[in-house]
Amino acid sequence: MITLRKLSSCQPLPLRSSVYDQMEPEGVSLPWIHSHRLMPWNDLRRGDCCRLFESQSDGYYCKLCDLFVHKKCCDELSEFIDHPSHAYPIHSLMLQKERDLCFLCGRKNVSIHHRCQICNFEVDLLCAKYPPPDVLENVKMHGHKLTLVKELTGFDCSAKCGKTDKGFPYKCEECEDVAFHVDCVWHPTAEVKQQLEVDHSYHPLHLLNLFTGPPPDYSDGKCCLCGREVDEEFFYHCSSCNFTLRCVLHPPQQTIVDLNAHDHPLSLLPRLDSFKCNACGLTGDRSPYICVPCGFMIHQDCLLLPRVININRHDHRVSRTSVLGEGAMNSVCGVCRKKVDWTRGGFSCQRCLGYVVHSNCATNKDVWNGKELEGLLEEEEDTKPYLVIDDNTIQHFSHKEHHLKLHMNGIRYEESKRCRACNHPIGLQSFYGCMKCNFSLHKKCAECPKRKWHVLHNDRLTLVINEEENVFNCDACEMDSNGFMYKHGDTKLDVLCGSVLEPFVHPSHPHHPLYHIPTEKEEICNGCNSWETHILRCIEGDCGFILGFECATLPQVVKHIAYNHPLSLCYGEEEVIGKYWCDICEKEVNPKEWFYTCKDHLASLHTNCVLGSFSGLMPRSIAKFLWKSYEVVLNNSVTRPFCSEFEVKWAEATDKIFLTVVLADS
Repeated sequence: MITLRKLSSCQPLPLRSSVYDQMEPEGVSLPWIHSHRLMPWNDLRRGDCCRLFESQSDGYYCKLCDLFVHKKCCDELSEFIDHPSHAYPIHSLMLQKERDLCFLCGRKNVSIHHRCQICNFEVDLLCAKYPPPDVLENVKMHGHKLTLVKELTGFDCSAKCGKTDKGFPYKCEECEDVAFHVDCVWHPTAEVKQQLEVDHSYHPLHLLNLFTGPPPDYSDGKCCLCGREVDEEFFYHCSSCNFTLRCVLHPPQQTIVDLNAHDHPLSLLPRLDSFKCNACGLTGDRSPYICVPCGFMIHQDCLLLPRVININRHDHRVSRTSVLGEGAMNSVCGVCRKKVDWTRGGFSCQRCLGYVVHSNCATNKDVWNGKELEGLLEEEEDTKPYLVIDDNTIQHFSHKEHHLKLHMNGIRYEESKRCRACNHPIGLQSFYGCMKCNFSLHKKCAECPKRKWHVLHNDRLTLVINEEENVFNCDACEMDSNGFMYKHGDTKLDVLCGSVLEPFVHPSHPHHPLYHIPTEKEEICNGCNSWETHILRCIEGDCGFILGFECATLPQVVKHIAYNHPLSLCYGEEEVIGKYWCDICEKEVNPKEWFYTCKDHLASLHTNCVLGSFSGLMPRSIAKFLWKSYEVVLNNSVTRPFCSEFEVKWAEATDKIFLTVVLADS
């Protein structure tokens, strides 16, 4: 077990500083606004920066994400601002690009906003420039004055939108249940006047009429040319033909030549019609580019597909091809694991025969980092973590001063030796031990490459040896550790989660491999019956087996002070007579969840009672919690006397903290 003793206070991390880069060839890089490069643009639409609508404004546009920002907003951006609605001398608001909720108007920020790093107060760009007044009077739709509510409130808007929402509304203090969205009763700028009718070249049969508000019920609410949702501020529509147009100023080109997509010129077919795209193999429903002699049809968005990219589940680059070919006849997609149509286009690896990926899967935001690599040389990088001295001796990059010797284990439980990478006891595993000091590494931890791709991050991760033993929280299993980590930017994975590869085979599900299929919804883990975001799933038929990363990396064998022999991980038992009880906490154990048991199966122990919450900490190291430093020491008591929540509160009062855990074999 482990005890943490306070040493000294820690300093908070410094804040980031840069705002955005200047104009570069082939567009503009505005990393504080958007991850893709933006093209100079002029359009009739609301800006996703400040949410203001202008009749015609210079700005920047990302066609991949349909995002438009005003040039004026970008030029006026400041990294830090002071705001009258948040008048604290030391609480400046910092520029952020994460989507969140404005504390003044309740709008969900589409692109950028300012946030207080101390108390999380947030305002979008519109409210930063034009703060809504605390009181509104003489509002056309209501006879009494309205007061801005500055607390998150649920309400039904009394304006014509009638939506039920949660935010910061205007309320009438005299009338019960009268509340309005800020947007419904307050407009900082004058309304923009547009032409009532336009004659457009893509719809020569009839004039297009100006519509405001929601699109007609018979319409799908999308532009017939580009397929984007219409802006309810205004759009143009022909009722006779059910033709809706949003991209008035910048419609798609009528004819293009893109030799990367097709050998012949392509023409736009501006109509609602079902087709199958030759580039991605998926069905489209409107306005493709076509080559009539070849019968070739392609989505507009597929014309923007990159040529050469890296994806986070393959070591080599993959290249776009218009036809995957016979070599992919029996192949499955490297991301979704579904069969590919070899007569259509996709991405393939030039080194690994048969490795192919659907176009949509390869460019998924959870798979690709958005970087086009065509024309850039692929650097050959040495990722080997050690030099081989002889058959049983290596020199590892984390311990260059001495050589490490291989010890084959499997019989004797090495309880006193701990792996410096994962901080778990060596246990029954083979390991490399230093020939001159106590440094040890599990054999599988020693083989972790210095650089690798991982399914949970879109850029290559670097193995960091964490010499200062700083405590970090693993983004996959959410466990604390101060061992080695795989790191890139703010993403940190411990070596156990960072070593998870596809296909992943777990002893609890030996007949079918597991894969990480990108999904935005949480699912229930079969090991702990908890909702998990990062999961590994079985894709065989209707099997439905799912593991979260914490359960997937639980040690198979552990040692506890209360038992003379190692404990084994049990994967649950379906048919149980009577109740199971944990010998450590003396509470009931759900036999359908995973638990640890002894060799004669007379004990059933919660995994958390055996491992605790801090099995990733190295004894005798310095751990930092709550901006304080503690020494990690072994606690040899049989039970876990305090829960973590009580211990933390008790530590604040006594300047001492006792967090207990039993370290385990990996």
